[in-house]
Amino acid sequence: MSAKLKAIHTHALDFWLARSSVVVVCALQLLIINKLTLGPQWFGPALEFSLLAPLSMATAWTQGQAREATADHHWHRVARWRRGIRKLAVTLTALVSIMNLAALMMLVKALLGGHSGTSGQTLLLDAINIWTTNVIAFALWFWSIDRGGPAARGLTESEVDDFLFPQMTLDQCKGWSPGFADYLYVSFTNATAFSPTDTMPMTGRTKLLMMAESVISLLTIALVAARAVNILA
Repeated sequence: MSAKLKAIHTHALDFWLARSSVVVVCALQLLIINKLTLGPQWFGPALEFSLLAPLSMATAWTQGQAREATADHHWHRVARWRRGIRKLAVTLTALVSIMNLAALMMLVKALLGGHSGTSGQTLLLDAINIWTTNVIAFALWFWSIDRGGPAARGLTESEVDDFLFPQMTLDQCKGWSPGFADYLYVSFTNATAFSPTDTMPMTGRTKLLMMAESVISLLTIALVAARAVNILA
C-alpha cells in the first residue's frame, strides 16, 4: 500500500498541472483576435470549464480517498473513480483539440480565400495562439494515454509502454514514472522538430498522435505564420 500512496502523491501535482493547462487553453481561446471559433467566442471555454469544474472536484475527492485508503476495497473504489476521471479528462482533451483544429481550419480558409480582412499582426498572434494550444492539447493526449493514463501509471503493471523515455533505460532511474511536464516537453519538441527527439513513440496510436501534432504545427508555421510575415513585409 505504501507504494500506491507514493504513486498517488507523486501524480497529484500532475493532475493539477494538467487542469491548469486547460485554464491556459481557455484563456488563449478567449484571446483569439479574428473570432475564429465554433459559435460565440465564449462557447468553447464555457464547455471546457463545464467539464473542468467537476473533473477538478472529482480529482480532489479521489486524492483524499486515496490518502485514507486502508483496505483493498478502498483501493478498488479509488481505481473506479480514477477510471471515470480519465474518461472525462479524455473527453475534455478531445474538445480542446476539436476547438483548436476548427480555429486553424477557419484561419487557413480565410487566408486561402483572400478574405481575411485582418492585419498581419493579428494573423501572427492567432497563429502563435493556435500553435501554443496545439502543444498543450497533445501534451494532454500523451499524458492521458501512456500506459493506461495517470490513473494507472505507478499503480498497475503495464504490458506496453506508449513512450520510451531516456530515464527508463537507466538503472539509477528504476521505478521512475513520467509526469505531465515530461509529456509537455515531448509535445513541445515534436511540434518544433516535427519528429521525436529523445523520447520515442512505441505504439501505433502514439505515432499517429505525433504525426497529427506535427502536421498541425507545420501547417500553422508554414502557411499561417508565413503568410502573416509576408503581409507585415
